[in-house]
Order: sequence, then C-alpha cells, then structure tokens
Amino acid sequence: MSKELFTLADKIKALRIRKGMTQSEVARLLGLSRSGVNAWEMGLSVPSTQYIVELAKVFDISTDYLLGLENTSTISVKGLSQKQVSALLDTIECFKDTGN
Repeated sequence: MSKELFTLADKIKALRIRKGMTQSEVARLLGLSRSGVNAWEMGLSVPSTQYIVELAKVFDISTDYLLGLENTSTISVKGLSQKQVSALLDTIECFKDTGN
C-alpha cells in the first residue's frame, strides 16, 4: 500500500470516528454499501473524485485536507451565532498564547 493511499485511508477512518459515525451511516449518506466505505478505510480502494467531494461535505473539511494537500483541518461555524463564533475565536487565541 502506498503512503498516499494509507494516509487517505487513515484520514477517512479518523474523520468518520471523530464525527461519531459508523461505516454504514457514511455509506448511506453517500449511496454506497458499507463494504465500499470499509474498502476505502482499509486502503483497498480509493474514492472517486465525486466521493472525495461528498466525503469533504459529510466531514465538514476541505478536499485539500482530505487529500493531504494541506495539514490543517477547519472548524465549521455553520449554525453558530456571531457571539458564539467570537467566543470560539477567543478560545483558540488562548490556546495559541499558552502554547497548548
């Protein structure tokens, strides 16, 4: 298994777990079988471009992050009020300031 494929497989699995989703749930959202998602996570196959885009939407990340072209993920503030967004940004700055 190539390093790139292994990285993509690991990311798909980690992102799914982080979202608290099962392989079956991801598969249902994408119109696939659970075994298709399992094959991606095992590195046995690679999602098509269409599914890369759909996975990025499901996991609220960029396709660049999923493909390893950038190392940082993003936090979706969709549905948060401006006050909540400001509080989140303040919290992030506190972590940066303390080095944690």
